[in-house]
Amino acid sequence: MRIASISKCLTMMAVAKLWEEGKLDLDAPVQKYVPEFPEKEYEGEKVTITTRLLVSHLSGIRHYEKDITKVKEQKEKANKALKLMQDVKKSNQEKKLKEKEDKDTEKNDFAEAKSEQDGEAKGRNLKPVKRTKEFEHEEYYLKEKFENVIDSLKIFKNDPLFFKPGSQFLYSTYGFTLLSAVVERASGCKFTDYMLKMFRDLDLLATVLDDNESMIYNRARCYVCNKKGRLVNAPYVDNSYKWAGGGFLSSAGDLLKFGNALLYSYQVGQFKNSTNKLLPGYLKPDTITMMWTPVPNTEASWDKDGKYAMGWVVVERKQEYGFCRQQRHYISHTGGAVGASSVLLILPEELDSEVINSGLVTPPRGVVVNIICNMQSVSLNSTALKIAKEFEKDKLACYFD
Repeated sequence: MRIASISKCLTMMAVAKLWEEGKLDLDAPVQKYVPEFPEKEYEGEKVTITTRLLVSHLSGIRHYEKDITKVKEQKEKANKALKLMQDVKKSNQEKKLKEKEDKDTEKNDFAEAKSEQDGEAKGRNLKPVKRTKEFEHEEYYLKEKFENVIDSLKIFKNDPLFFKPGSQFLYSTYGFTLLSAVVERASGCKFTDYMLKMFRDLDLLATVLDDNESMIYNRARCYVCNKKGRLVNAPYVDNSYKWAGGGFLSSAGDLLKFGNALLYSYQVGQFKNSTNKLLPGYLKPDTITMMWTPVPNTEASWDKDGKYAMGWVVVERKQEYGFCRQQRHYISHTGGAVGASSVLLILPEELDSEVINSGLVTPPRGVVVNIICNMQSVSLNSTALKIAKEFEKDKLACYFD
């Protein structure tokens, strides 16, 4: 099935591998690798876009909305809604007698602002409107076949930046299209070839390009609901303009393998005293830590507790009061495309040093949840988190039994 924006996580793996191998400088201007992408200015000042900014959606490159005025208005509305929502919460603490009234106000005023938006389907995270509005952008339905990632840059490369790179967050699939060109030049081979080789190394045998011309065994049809709420076939689209940001097909089993490979790489360095000789992870533990560290000035549209990191959204562990709400550390990414919705969530086990040093357990330790469906505009992140926590409870119960 189409995995939509989970494709960004796969592309981030390729970026991290090239960085580890010394082939890609995260902080060099993208023109070092892709001179076809013009140098940019913002408000008359020359600015620099780097790979590091691209992977965290801080580049200023637009998403599907071309009108910068609309994006700024939507950002202002979202910020106003967030501030007012915070004020309401504060008021609830100070005026418990009005708790019900405040909750009703919060619900009515901010239902749209709080609506969960999935990866590419909700894109900018600046637009507190109904999910279906996002799919009104014409560029979701491009039918043109692009022969290579350099050609696909023509869609947006001459458009102005929406802000000074590094200053704001704007979810951008086109930023990842540029990223695919960087990967292509840094690796020395076609982006699609490099990714398919990486998939083989990771044993992701069902993960391929969403190529309309290829005969792909067990490829699922995609569906949408029409205006009457009836299920119909999704319209024809060609995703060759966004391989890196939303152009791959995969299976639930493959994405679970991918999640476990990341979790293993993240944890393997902690099991130094294991009696079993452990193989290295696909990436080094420090690389995963860097990739899963929240980046300043970022946001997470589908999870209000998280921040965007590098190709992933990260929620950090937090608990303010005893026996009260506990925020677990987890990593996730959602996706939404024409006829597709998805989520991949990784909940690492909070490892006890005694358990690690016992030599009786080996990584990966935790829960990986993947949900993909061939249906448009399905919110999945909260469901994935609930499933992960239930499996975690079951594992803990086994320990105490």
